[in-house]
Amino acid sequence: MVRKASAVWKGSLKEGKGTISSDSGVLSNTPYSFSTRFENAKGTNPEELIAAAHAGCFTMALSAQLGNAGITPESLETTASLTLDKLDAGWTVTKIHLDVAARIPGADKAAFDKAAENAKAGCPISRLLNAQITMTARLVGGQATSA
Repeated sequence: MVRKASAVWKGSLKEGKGTISSDSGVLSNTPYSFSTRFENAKGTNPEELIAAAHAGCFTMALSAQLGNAGITPESLETTASLTLDKLDAGWTVTKIHLDVAARIPGADKAAFDKAAENAKAGCPISRLLNAQITMTARLVGGQATSA
């Protein structure tokens, strides 16, 4: 399986502008720039897209892990918060925190926690990233666990 995306950049780093596109067409000449990446201007950036990919990948992996345990979630909602730090070597993705809320009526907490840990460790985007990955996983209405 091969997935493709492309980027075009025109101009200097600070004044230039670029677009990102994906073969699926979901991203089609989507603009990005220095200000959307480093100054919180409206628009996307590579790090936001990585966070979205990680949230989506992890959530599907959690659904699979829960299914393997005979548990069907009513809903799973994950936010991935990516931290980009300026290190001596340059800008680096240093960590990502996954915050997942699961609505699973009557779920066994231990089985949920195990499924969440397995999904965090096993999703392809987690395995891709060279960053500290932490997580808060909670059953809605239940206690949170952090790892």
